[in-house]
Amino acid sequence: MNIHANGIDIRCDIRGEGPWLILSHSLATDLSMWDDQMAALTPHFRVLRFDTRGHGGTSAPEGAYDFAWLAADVLWLMERLGIGRAHFCGISLGGMIAQHVALTAPEKIDRLVLVSTTSAYGPEARALWAERIAAVRAGGMAPLVAPTLERWFTAPYRAARPEVMARVGAMIAATPAAGYIGCGHAIPTMDTEARLDGIACPTLVIAGAQDAGMPPAMGRRIAVKIPGARFELIESAAHLCNIEQADAFNRLLSDFLA
Repeated sequence: MNIHANGIDIRCDIRGEGPWLILSHSLATDLSMWDDQMAALTPHFRVLRFDTRGHGGTSAPEGAYDFAWLAADVLWLMERLGIGRAHFCGISLGGMIAQHVALTAPEKIDRLVLVSTTSAYGPEARALWAERIAAVRAGGMAPLVAPTLERWFTAPYRAARPEVMARVGAMIAATPAAGYIGCGHAIPTMDTEARLDGIACPTLVIAGAQDAGMPPAMGRRIAVKIPGARFELIESAAHLCNIEQADAFNRLLSDFLA
């Protein structure tokens, strides 16, 4: 379904019964990246998946996005759907959005799960993201598919699961250039570190042991800053650990939310 909220049309999917659980995906994917979680979650939760601004079936306005807008999209979506409180799980960019939502509207979040994400970048990130934005403007999303899959999954998994590489690669290629560029402007500005001690809800931080793009040290730093937060490492997984090690990820998520 599409919900008009915060000035855009947001594609979302709602399944299951129980307390609300919102899932926020990574850059250059869409809500289907959570497919491997649905069978484990929907018997216990009313799961809301949505496409982030500029992704999938959600509007992709031109221009730079920022985290205030990305968080507002979530809060307006909750308002439109009558969701008073929810658990929130975000991965990568979704984990950054999750931090901003929890800090902006703490009364809306029951439990928080931050996966393969960071609370801050150094100054070098601006140059890196400027290069990626320029590359997409020049050649579209297709050239990003192979290097992104190499960062997101371990080499043995890529070799063993070509069908998954095809599915995720198609999501990357289909991402609107405007959405990638818009979010690409927001990502290097990420800096919640000094405010993380204001997150009071129970929090789980998950990292893939072989994630080179967002190494486990970034997750550990978040867990140290959030009072009472728990950190878990998933072995034999890189960035998209919810796909590469779905069973281990689902156990951690389900046990924490239960």
